Amino acid sequence: MKINFKISEFINSDTAIKNKINNMPDINSMDNILDLIINCMQPARELFNLPIVVTSGYRCQKLNKLVGGSINSQHLNGCAADFIIKNMKPVEIIERIKSSNICYDQLINEYDKWVHISYNKNNNRMQILKIK
Repeated sequence: MKINFKISEFINSDTAIKNKINNMPDINSMDNILDLIINCMQPARELFNLPIVVTSGYRCQKLNKLVGGSINSQHLNGCAADFIIKNMKPVEIIERIKSSNICYDQLINEYDKWVHISYNKNNNRMQILKIK
C-alpha cells in the first residue's frame, strides 16, 4: 500500500507554534496515528482519489485545551483527525466513507465545515454524528 500522508500532517499546528507548545506525541500516540493513517486516512484517500487536507490531528493536552477540544478528545491520543476535501461537503464525504469498507470508530460532521474521523483498534463503533 502506498501512503500519501506524512506524520507531520498529524502533528503540525499553527496554534501550537504560535503559542510555543511542544506538540510531539509519545510513542503510544504515534502508534495510534499510524493506525489511523493505515486504516482510515489512506483508504479514504484511495476512495476519493483526491487530496485530503488534515486540519487537526494529534493534540497534546495544552494544545487541546487552548483550541477548546473535549477533555476526552480522541485527538489527545492520536486516534483522530479532522480533514477537508476541497469542493466536497462534509455530508458528502461521510456518506461515501459510510458506504465503503473503511472501518472507523467515529465519523463526525463538525459544523458542516470539516469531517472528524477516528480509529480505535480495540473497539470501532462505526458511529456517525453531527455537531451543529
